[in-house]
Amino acid sequence: MNERELLTKVAGGDERAFKELFNGYYNTLGEYVFNLTESLLVTQEIVQDTFIKVWLKREELTAINNFSYYIFILCRNRAYNELRKKATERNLLKKLDVHLQQQETDHNQDVSPEIYREMINAAVDKLPPQAQKVYLMSRDERLKYEEIARKLNISAETVKKHIQYANKFITDEVKTHMNIAVITVLLTPLIFS
Repeated sequence: MNERELLTKVAGGDERAFKELFNGYYNTLGEYVFNLTESLLVTQEIVQDTFIKVWLKREELTAINNFSYYIFILCRNRAYNELRKKATERNLLKKLDVHLQQQETDHNQDVSPEIYREMINAAVDKLPPQAQKVYLMSRDERLKYEEIARKLNISAETVKKHIQYANKFITDEVKTHMNIAVITVLLTPLIFS
């Protein structure tokens, strides 16, 4: 049976013809994909998935002029996608390794309390005026939300929001100065398929 007849039968749902098509290409495709991936497990998965795709779209087989070219391109594209995914995972692992090494180094470097206070004060200086005023009244004067609200003629809820904003802003500022490597890793998008 020639390939055109075989494809026509497969397009019609003939499982025996599909098995013949599969057996005719499986080893050749396997060698081709293995040369790209260098992994027997990945190769088997790619070739099998490709043939599943062929079976699921079997009605379209009669429109394909060069099946050999078509099936090799399907396998090649899938292999390239796998290689890209592996490269992304390797890059991510490298970044995580760098992050962990940096974190270990950072933990070994003691930051003096004076430097830490200076960073906090510098961050407080960058706050918007109202948030700065509310934060300093809470921190330095030890006033409660209601007391600050009365003194500034604003609601206790507004005071709470200013304190929350100030705390987050100050934390972010201090983190930025203490551990830039961690921020870089955290801002890098993670891609897993």
